[in-house]
Amino acid sequence: MSPREPRPPRPRRQRGAQESLGAVVLGFESIIVFLGGLVVYGLKVLPFGIEPWWGIVGGVVMAIAMVGVSGSLRHRWALFAGWGLQVVLLLGGFLVPALAVVAVIFGGMWAYATIKGAALDRQNARRAASPDLSNGE
Repeated sequence: MSPREPRPPRPRRQRGAQESLGAVVLGFESIIVFLGGLVVYGLKVLPFGIEPWWGIVGGVVMAIAMVGVSGSLRHRWALFAGWGLQVVLLLGGFLVPALAVVAVIFGGMWAYATIKGAALDRQNARRAASPDLSNGE
């Protein structure tokens, strides 16, 4: 048997500020959305004819969608999907008004992450394209 040489590690893909900030926001929001599904179940606020356990299913589906989108933020479509998830959460405010409060708070954080993150990425790209040597290097 010949000893196998370990493969050299692949270089990690550089993540931008927009992708990193957005992933953090959606990751934490997924936890809150799951707990919101438990609230919908516990308060039994779904319309007549819909079993209360669908609240848990909705919370789990939203949480999984948020985790999935947070892992896909390198793609442009994922930014729009993140906005769509914020709207869906805001619509949940019709069932439990506290969900609307959560949607406004995390929607603001999502807006900051996407807008300011993109500005930071552009600024970092400009700096990388033309290095400024004014600091004495």
